[in-house]
Amino acid sequence: MTSPEPARARISVIGAGPGGLTCARILQQRGIAVTVYDRDSGPGARNQGGTLDLHADNGQIALREAGLLDEFFELARPEGQEMRKIDPAGTMTFHHVPEADELFKPEIDRGQLRTLLLDSLRPGTVQWGRALDRVGGPADGPRQLSFADGTTIETDLVIGADGASSRVRPAVSPAVPEYTGMSFVEAWFSDVENRHPDIAELVGSGSAGAADGERALFAQRNSGDHIRVYIIRRAPVDWLAMSGLSADDTDGIRALLLDEYAHWSPRMRQMITTNEGPYVDRPLFALPVPHTWEHNPTVTLLGDAAHLMPPLGVGVNLAMLDASEIALALANAATVDDAIRVYEKTMLPRSIEMAKALEGAAEHLLSADVPDFGDDNGPRS
Repeated sequence: MTSPEPARARISVIGAGPGGLTCARILQQRGIAVTVYDRDSGPGARNQGGTLDLHADNGQIALREAGLLDEFFELARPEGQEMRKIDPAGTMTFHHVPEADELFKPEIDRGQLRTLLLDSLRPGTVQWGRALDRVGGPADGPRQLSFADGTTIETDLVIGADGASSRVRPAVSPAVPEYTGMSFVEAWFSDVENRHPDIAELVGSGSAGAADGERALFAQRNSGDHIRVYIIRRAPVDWLAMSGLSADDTDGIRALLLDEYAHWSPRMRQMITTNEGPYVDRPLFALPVPHTWEHNPTVTLLGDAAHLMPPLGVGVNLAMLDASEIALALANAATVDDAIRVYEKTMLPRSIEMAKALEGAAEHLLSADVPDFGDDNGPRS
């Protein structure tokens, strides 16, 4: 099959996260039709996670190409760039306060960013409740998308923006994410100025981290007077079951964590004892390094589907940069095949270099010597 012109191609993006939606927005801005398929039943089906920062040298570049940078700055929190390092006793040992005009990596809630991108798309662009089962059809196209509801569609290009557990990835790569040995346990706090004033004071306007070499706490201010805390530790991937616990056994999990953090001060341990609602177990996975694949003229990947790494400041930013580059390549290439080649020629070396730099770096989250726990921030939902 001859590769079609992008303007005449049936383009399918799998996943309505920041990467997939950025890709769709830029394609539509340049007159190229696209459909996004997402497994969620609707935009409000689940919590989108905490806060993240968008960097001037990648995420903000993508938003500029999408024509949404001004709208982003209206929502963003520059004060969220504040960073504190605290020791287990509760003493602050490092403090970065952003300048008044500092806009290199302002924070925005994930849900706010997703809404900004969704609202920028033409009605009907995203088809909800479409969980992809597999990608079939010949490598040179057309491709067959088979969904969990039993339906199938034919398409000329599949862009996998469907995250760590990508259903598109097997069409180009046999790689699967591997457990890093590090676990995040997420705790939520709301109305913090009134209900948790001491935690609010500890965290400030941005993020605060503490570590002792074996375990860590990382807290982030979200919008709406919320704070999320990530309790970070080495643990088997099935540590809950091994401890005889279940995800809804909040009291049992709290007792186990308090025992592990027994030597930390009561002020720090309140981030474990006063959370609202259940804990959320978030084991950290990463793709093997390097992760690459043979060129395919009808399928490509972006973001975590292509290069899942530890959450150390690159995930959403790289996904959005990837999305911008594949969309621009499609807008400027003679054929879909040409566009994929142009995109992957830049994306794959960049992601391999970054993945090599971060390989094993999840361990740094536990280091008492690291002055910045990174951003992006926390694991993806």
